[in-house]
Amino acid sequence: MRQIKKLLAVTLVSLTVLAGCSLPGLSSSSGDGIAITSMTTTESQIASHMSRLMIEHYSEGEIEPVMINNLGSSTIQHNALLSGDAQISGVRYTGTDLTGVLNQEPESDPVTAMEQTQEIFDQEFDMKFYDSYGFDNTYAFMVTRETAEEYNLETTSDLAEYTDEFAVGVDTSWFNRPGDGYPAFQEAYGFSFGNIRAMQISLVYEALSTGSLDLALGYTTDGRIPAYDLVVLEDDLQFFPPYDASPFATHAVIEEYPVIDEALSRLTDTISTETMQNLNYRADEEGIEPALVAEEFLEEHNYFEEEGE
Repeated sequence: MRQIKKLLAVTLVSLTVLAGCSLPGLSSSSGDGIAITSMTTTESQIASHMSRLMIEHYSEGEIEPVMINNLGSSTIQHNALLSGDAQISGVRYTGTDLTGVLNQEPESDPVTAMEQTQEIFDQEFDMKFYDSYGFDNTYAFMVTRETAEEYNLETTSDLAEYTDEFAVGVDTSWFNRPGDGYPAFQEAYGFSFGNIRAMQISLVYEALSTGSLDLALGYTTDGRIPAYDLVVLEDDLQFFPPYDASPFATHAVIEEYPVIDEALSRLTDTISTETMQNLNYRADEEGIEPALVAEEFLEEHNYFEEEGE
């Protein structure tokens, strides 16, 4: 019930943004009017604060974006940018935007997925989908380190030998989803699991660590992977679509403020999947605010300034 109430609250906030009820100071005519969206996830909030901090740093404080947090989906973020309530999204994902916002077929090749996503946003919406931060937050099967060593598991194909032995937990929404869900997975890999249950994805990590599950489907950048010392199996047939993560902005705002383009571009290839796991871990498991996680990461790397600057 708490989750339902929280979802309703988030939806109401999101609809307020979409309804054109512009928040105070969101005019694009001034630096203070620039707004950055984020979703409800820790990862989205960390990335969005990175975008904010990079812009503040490279504009030397002349631009101080405001944050619109806890939007429910990439589609809601997109509509916020279309309406002019926001100009930047801290993180967007190729797989999500390509099939959701852009209504295209799933694409398994990450380079092609990125090219298609960037081209359509540029041509149809006059928006820039930046090159990736360097991490891919997609689905992957995972096991404990003990299980990986005992059964010599490295890839998803290695599971074929143990389909009747393992208790498997997967995301409820993935279980019957067309395209890249369980039915298509069985066809692609040529096997199914004898003991599989659909459950909330937030529960699978602890279930693995306590032995209630032997195998689970999770997200590759989740902070509980290092927390529970889990091993992510390689999707060796590249079944799961790529979800490469990137900053996102309207061409209008980066043309008006070229320093924004410079700041966001510097984040390309700076965050690996393992690094994002650890950043999420710091927020979710150690209780550090996403804004502080972002700030400490950027300070550690000197805001990715080039040598000699």
